[in-house]
Amino acid sequence: MATLYAFFKGNFVPLAEAKIGVLTHAFNYGTGVFEGIRAYWNQDEQQLYVFKLREHYARLHDSCHILRIGLRYSVDELCNITSEALRRSEVRSDMYIRPIAYKSGEVLGVRLHNVEDDLTVAITPMGKYVDADAARCKIATWRRMDDSVAPVRAKITGIYVNSALAKSEVVEDGYDEAILLNGDGHVSEGSGENLFIIRDGVLITPAVSENILEGITRDFVMQLAKDEVKMPVVERAIDRSELYIADECFMTGTAAEITPIGEIDRRKVGSGTVGPLTARLRVLFDAAVRGRNKKYISCCTPVWPK
Repeated sequence: MATLYAFFKGNFVPLAEAKIGVLTHAFNYGTGVFEGIRAYWNQDEQQLYVFKLREHYARLHDSCHILRIGLRYSVDELCNITSEALRRSEVRSDMYIRPIAYKSGEVLGVRLHNVEDDLTVAITPMGKYVDADAARCKIATWRRMDDSVAPVRAKITGIYVNSALAKSEVVEDGYDEAILLNGDGHVSEGSGENLFIIRDGVLITPAVSENILEGITRDFVMQLAKDEVKMPVVERAIDRSELYIADECFMTGTAAEITPIGEIDRRKVGSGTVGPLTARLRVLFDAAVRGRNKKYISCCTPVWPK
């Protein structure tokens, strides 16, 4: 692979040169917001498609607004920066894109005001996020933090210590992924994924009021279920015990894509393998993100000019 480039301090530089100082505010206090974006290579068309690029940067702007980060680039400019970084890196394979807007001032003191802001966009290869055909999950003892504690609708770097604690707890117990409950004891989400169950042909997912991240992949999967599979979709509270008796269960996210769940708390979900509706949604999802299903081509930003 050719040298990977990052956008850093207003310029494109080799990724290895994009470094911050140890006194950077975001490094010390978690005062940054980020996105995860995937780009998919279409071999037949010799084209790299970035999935839901504008939607991710619109959410980044929302996160910046919540955390009082001044982002001087428009959504259009951010899209162009990302495409240029991929082209400079001569990427012709699946890639993961990580933009971070952050408090860049090298100053100590807990606050959001009177601290400089900046943006970096990095790219890196990424394969499967959860290395399992059907993930084994466990309910973490750590609860998903409440929006009254920190704004869970924003992808704030510091908030992800909550996810890291839950993930390490369950992985070190031999599982693949954590599921977090909220303060009310309802199912919230995974350590970095939204969660769905299927019962009696209905797709069910926790409502946005359950302290979930308003996932972009989550929204698209609900669209696929309604438009392509003709499944009813319901957003509501889910109890822990309802996970155990679901016909199928899966997680969604930019990194996780659609990851089937085969076991929760040592109880099989359905047959314990990839369920038929989950499998169908995965096929539909893959065709859409790679630009093969032209019905959804507006969701895909091409990188290479034709």
